[in-house]
Amino acid sequence: MPKTRSKKLRWLIATALAAGLIGLIAAAQRDARRGPELWGVEVIAAYPHDPYAFTQGLAIDRGRLYEGTGGYGASSLRRVDISTGRVEKMIPLKDSYFGEGITVLDGRLYQLTWQSRIGIVYDLETFDVLESFRYAGEGWGLANDGRYLLVSDGTASIRFLDPHSFETVRTLTVREGGREVTRINELEYIREEIWANVWHEDRIARISPEDGAVRGWIDLGRLHPRSMRGPEEVLNGIAYDPAAERVFVTGKNWPRLYEIETVPR
Repeated sequence: MPKTRSKKLRWLIATALAAGLIGLIAAAQRDARRGPELWGVEVIAAYPHDPYAFTQGLAIDRGRLYEGTGGYGASSLRRVDISTGRVEKMIPLKDSYFGEGITVLDGRLYQLTWQSRIGIVYDLETFDVLESFRYAGEGWGLANDGRYLLVSDGTASIRFLDPHSFETVRTLTVREGGREVTRINELEYIREEIWANVWHEDRIARISPEDGAVRGWIDLGRLHPRSMRGPEEVLNGIAYDPAAERVFVTGKNWPRLYEIETVPR
């Protein structure tokens, strides 16, 4: 092949590679500008909910709903009938404990406390206390991924704890772009994502469990208007029934528990 043709061929290949690289960079920049996906919700059903329950955590196991409530002298652990809102079983926490998030893993129910830095482990059927454990920082939200306990503390961090030794295995920092998302609160692990309430916001973050990136936001601002609630009666409480693929949400002192489906905005 003549040198001139060889040079031309190399130039064409280099030009094509450069154009392809420029295209990839441009696409990445467009995705970065676009940011996380935005979702709304469709309400499938609304059920009665105890308006005096200062909801701090929700969990579902085998179709049964469990709820943890907060407040000094008012904190509790409950099993609640979903359809009627009737409390089927309840035990109070010590007056010195402010109850926080809950989760169910391998037949044991775990509950955090806010500033006492003590977690409580219960027998799921009897609510008998099996053991307690200590952790660093405040206790806010609690969930599990089938292997580890996921704990939030009001910052941008989510810690993964071994459910037996309670040692921290790893820590995620929740970010949207380059910005940390703080006040991460109630947690639930849903379809390979971490869903999280952000305290005092009517939206849920959908978080990557691999790197902490916010994949999307779910807007729940129309569920229970702010004009109908007090300043601390905020969205808080996410429960997922994997067997039926049902998602439930509520808030602190809300009169309704909502079954929802997400819809693109």
